[in-house]
Amino acid sequence: MPNNFQYGGQGVLEGVMMRGRHHYAVAVRRGPGNVVLQSRELNPYTEKHPILKRPFIRGIVALGEAFILGLKALEFSANQLMEAEGEGEITPREMAVAIILALGMTVLLFIALPLFIRQVIAGYLPGLFWKNLSEGLVRALILVGYILAVSMVKDIKRVFAYHGAEHQVIHTYEAGEELTVENARTKSPLHPRCGTSFLLFVVIISAILFSFLGEQTLSMRFLSRILLLPVIAGISYEIIKLAGKHQSFFLWKWLSWPGLLLQRLTTRRPDEEQLQVAIMALQEVLNQEREKEVQPLLSRAGPRASAGRIMSEVDSGV
Repeated sequence: MPNNFQYGGQGVLEGVMMRGRHHYAVAVRRGPGNVVLQSRELNPYTEKHPILKRPFIRGIVALGEAFILGLKALEFSANQLMEAEGEGEITPREMAVAIILALGMTVLLFIALPLFIRQVIAGYLPGLFWKNLSEGLVRALILVGYILAVSMVKDIKRVFAYHGAEHQVIHTYEAGEELTVENARTKSPLHPRCGTSFLLFVVIISAILFSFLGEQTLSMRFLSRILLLPVIAGISYEIIKLAGKHQSFFLWKWLSWPGLLLQRLTTRRPDEEQLQVAIMALQEVLNQEREKEVQPLLSRAGPRASAGRIMSEVDSGV
């Protein structure tokens, strides 16, 4: 049976990345019958510095780690596909340029543009509260519009299908069922802990928080939106964690509904091969996690210990 750790991941180019407590794995399909698997050990900052595990702080750290890990997974998947087509790997310079452009586009679309539109419509709104709130509504519309636009791209549709595969396999694991295509196929491609839901919570909470700020100049508004982003991310992370753990409680189920609705745009029903790739990624993570649990037991038990017995001890706690 699954343990209490919340496994997760993301869809990448022709593959899936899965993350565990101590390891992550990326499975990428390079062609028919050819899946490349990469696994690496994680060194979370929260393990090195326990203070970072505290509520609200851990969300900020998790966001930064997820961003870096996601970039690594995307780079690996892109390199595998380029190699399969006889092209060279992505250079560090090309990756740096891509990151800068992506961050610049994010600031432009989700900070600068909503502030500009707020300035345009401010004269038609009755008070400061409604002016600030309108900025949040504009930001939400931009988010939905952006997702709709990118979902039209063929390659992105494939990534969204792998995104759905990741969710269905996670659901299968959390249900305590065997990780098979048959079991995963019956599960929903929507999940309350999805990054899409996280983004929506960021937009909603920012709209509420910014609506209570006092009168500011345009430059102060721009700066405050950037400086308060870690605070908003920390709050959003805690809500996502609670919603994912307590779906039986009506309040958390209700709070998850908007994010699940938005996920209908960022996920697709995967085919059998895509589910197989997602299963391979999660299975590799689980295998690595079990090995990490076994090593201390082997050390304590001594060289003549029975490996089969030690494995059964580990499995009984999972």
